[in-house]
Formats: sequence, C-alpha cells, structure tokens
Amino acid sequence: MEFLNPARTPYTADDRALIGAGHARWARARFARHPRYRPTPLRTVPGLAGTLAADVKDESGRMGLGSFKALGGAYAVHLLHEREPGGAPFVCASAGNHGISVASGAAEAGVPCVVHLSEGVPETFADRLRGLGAEVRRSGPDYEASMAAALDDARTHGLRLVSDSSWPGYTGIPLDVMRGYTVLFDEAAETGPYTHVVVQAGVGGLAAAAAGYVRDRWGDRPKIVVVEPEGAPCLTESARAGRPVRIPGGHTTLGRLDCREPSLLAHRLLGHLADLYVTVTDEQAGAAARLLAGHGIALSGCGAAGAAGLLALTSSARDALRLDDTSRVLLVGTEGPVEPE
Repeated sequence: MEFLNPARTPYTADDRALIGAGHARWARARFARHPRYRPTPLRTVPGLAGTLAADVKDESGRMGLGSFKALGGAYAVHLLHEREPGGAPFVCASAGNHGISVASGAAEAGVPCVVHLSEGVPETFADRLRGLGAEVRRSGPDYEASMAAALDDARTHGLRLVSDSSWPGYTGIPLDVMRGYTVLFDEAAETGPYTHVVVQAGVGGLAAAAAGYVRDRWGDRPKIVVVEPEGAPCLTESARAGRPVRIPGGHTTLGRLDCREPSLLAHRLLGHLADLYVTVTDEQAGAAARLLAGHGIALSGCGAAGAAGLLALTSSARDALRLDDTSRVLLVGTEGPVEPE
C-alpha cells in the first residue's frame, strides 16, 4: 500500500523549535563525552533497487546496545536525571530496544529502572535488560497492555515514565528521545546531501527525527518516505484521516514496529513533512534482511524494513518521488538480528 501525502507543506520555524539540525549538534556534543560513543558506519549497497545505490546507516552496533534506540531513551534519562537528581526510579514500556536504552541510561545514572514487556517480546531482550540491572515485568499480550502497566506504575507509585511515544499532556520526554535520534542523521550528513530518505516507523519517533533534521539541513527538496508494516500502518492511516487515529489490531512479526497508535509529536511533524507512506509485508522485510546480509549488513526484519520499503515502491511512486539512478538514498538499518524464541 502506498499513500502520497496530499498535506505536504514546507518546514517551518515551529518545526525547527521542536526538532532540527541544532538539536542534533547539541545532542551529539553531549554524546561525544560518552566513552562508548562512536559514529556508526555508513555502508553503500550498489544496485539495491535496480540500478540505484543506497547508503545504509548500520545501527546494529550502536554503543554496544544493538540499535538506534541507544540514542533516545538513555539521552532522555540523563537529561531528566540532571533536572531531577535523586528522583524516583524510571519506568517504561518497550518492545525491546527502547527499554534497553532506558535501562542503560538508568544504570549509568545509578537509578533503579522497571521495564514492562508484553508476552510477545523475545526473552533475549528480557535477559539483556536484567543484565543492565533493570527489573523486567511481563505485562499483558501486547505493547498497549505493557504501556498501560507502565503508566499505572508512574501514576500509582510515582515512578518517572520515559516513553518514546507522546500524547496530549505528555510530550517533553518523548521530544528529548526524538532529538537524541537526530544524532545518527547528523553523522550521515557528513557525506553530503541526500535526495531521498526512506525510514521505517513504529510510533514514528525515528521517522519524525529524520524529517525534522533533513528539512532543516537540506530544505524541502529531499523526499521523505515512511515505511510501516502492513499489519500496523498507524501513521499511514493517521495521515489519511488528518489526525492521529488508533488502528485495529492486525498481525505482523515485525515486533518493534507493531504499533497501533502514533506518537502525537511524530504525527504532527510527519503529517506535513513526509512525502510518501508505504507498507511492507513481513515477508518483504525478511527478504530485504537476507539481501542486505549478502552485502555484509546483518539486520533483523525490523532493521531492514526501510530497505524493504524502497524495494517495494511501484513505478508510479518512484516517478512521483523523482527516484532514479542519479538519486542519493539514505536508509537506516535500525537493529541487528534478534535471536528467535
């Protein structure tokens, strides 16, 4: 499914106040003081979509945590801890990677952390969380149930919620998370401007970070493509409706992208900054992961979903995006392989 965004309008000063290149530079300067911080590699894959070459930002080794999420949750935790030193424990819901980032930041700050996982999150993630000192609680059959449990902990027991999604009345911490993600785009930008950025989305934080950074750095000419699982197209359907909507439960094995409701901030930004939305099947994501593995880039299906979206574009979508063999395309390999249950 493809949806060309009819609400596309220029980047504004209000957008820049939320997220842009300035936030990326500030966050990157802070990360530069971290002993595990290193820019992740940018790997060029020739002929990825016909004659087109694409650069893949390989986040699988990010700060030893295995995904781009290392730039978000831990960053927000440190900022929150500086504002409120000696505060209550942190709590979050996670499909895996966000919780690892929050737990890592909490451990560095010396503050306890509780992470709620749904029953479907692989035990691999739970083991890694426990290794970081987090208390892991299995809470319900899906992400929504684990999020409800984290909210209850925050409201009932006074724990500090660190979510990568936002909603009315809760935007400050998710915005810090998104600003952390912009670091990876600032790293990639050192090779020069891109004509197209194709990025996968769950609640939309990474995609919105990409859109905000790219528009601020290179203006309105680059095309932004948002890729979602066929079973969980919450951003696509919200763009169609012109407002955030909750979609009915579908099915996807792309667990870290399996989200039924978008982040409010992400929808606000992508609703007018994204050019095209495209959905991919689990099989297409798996095929893209195998293709990239043949080029020495080891990713999960979620990690390769952006590449799957690029490969899935129809000729009409490519024409609308002015995508041809002269284009410079940036993809994000968001996470390394995840061991099966």
